[in-house]
Amino acid sequence: MATEALRDVAIILLFTKLFGVITRKYSMTQVLGALLAGIILGPTVFNIFHDHHFIETMGEIGVIIILFVAGMQTDLRELKKCSKAMIFIAVLGVIFPFLGGFAVASFFGLPMLETIFIGIILTTTSVSITVETLMELGKLRTSTGVAIIGAAVLDDILGIIILTFLIGRLDPTTTSFSMELLKIAGFFIFVLIAGVIFRFLFNWFSEREGKKRRIPVFGFVFCLVLAYVASLFSVPDITGAYIAGLIVCNTVESDYIEHKLEVLSYMFFAPMHFAYIGINTVIGPMEGRIILFIAVLSIVAILTKIGGCTLGAKLSGFKGKQSVQIGIGMVCRGEIALIIANRGYNLGLISEKYFVPVIIVIIITTLITPLLLKLAFRGDSEEIPTPTHSSHQAVS
Repeated sequence: MATEALRDVAIILLFTKLFGVITRKYSMTQVLGALLAGIILGPTVFNIFHDHHFIETMGEIGVIIILFVAGMQTDLRELKKCSKAMIFIAVLGVIFPFLGGFAVASFFGLPMLETIFIGIILTTTSVSITVETLMELGKLRTSTGVAIIGAAVLDDILGIIILTFLIGRLDPTTTSFSMELLKIAGFFIFVLIAGVIFRFLFNWFSEREGKKRRIPVFGFVFCLVLAYVASLFSVPDITGAYIAGLIVCNTVESDYIEHKLEVLSYMFFAPMHFAYIGINTVIGPMEGRIILFIAVLSIVAILTKIGGCTLGAKLSGFKGKQSVQIGIGMVCRGEIALIIANRGYNLGLISEKYFVPVIIVIIITTLITPLLLKLAFRGDSEEIPTPTHSSHQAVS
């Protein structure tokens, strides 16, 4: 088993980097290359890997590190400036896709419960793909990048709240909706307290520690703990990791920690995460009606997310091109959408006939987002101007 794991890691790292070089050569992102490598190595083409458990575990740690580094690279001044905008973007980025998914499922004659659930799946946004692409394009620290990440985090929380409400109406034995809201609020109260304590202790230790090499370990441990605590409070673990990064970026050795973990992410964990997404993509023979459903739902999933988030950004004071960039950055569904889809399938909220097509739609949005982001940011300078201000703008 250990020998197979070593072989699998070697194959994944080699092929993700090779495909990354190829996609980069053709003016596409390396993230897309890693995703394609996973699809080709997985069951869809060669089916090289037989035990996915180790790859899955490494991939899950990978997304935690990606979001932790993203948090450390976030400009807190831009985050504060875009806080109101993020709410506009997130809310409209939930409403439009939900209505779109509901409409498509209704058109294809699915039961009411299933149509609602498909709408919920489309509300989420995958942060990891977008973060890695923005890092590669050098846009993560800009107002546009900050707005995308912040709104994506809010999107996922809103999607989970809606799902909790739906499950609570169907199964009275589950935790009540009000209790779930209290748990989410409790997490953010915990974060405020833990953040103050951690920052004080971390700065105190850093000033007295002669060697800096232990410091990234403590930062990473804090990230893992906060991600774990987030999951206990019904908040996505990736949200906990991102917030941990925001807290650590205020410490005295944040640049050193960021550098060490960014190297670790690039060399090992990020390729494992993106390859695992591709490996999980299983595309088999399908009837014409299902293919049409996938095509229509994919188009609607992309356009409603772009439309809703672009409108939210525009109403918040972002310029036209920035608004479109934000809309495109919110297109990708990924880990949270997959988690919600799997949970709904286990609860009988979606039938087996439409479960796999929905998973394929999630993968399609995952594959197309890096390419669309690359096109959206083409011709931009390294720093994108912040939104202009007026009396009616939400960005302040």
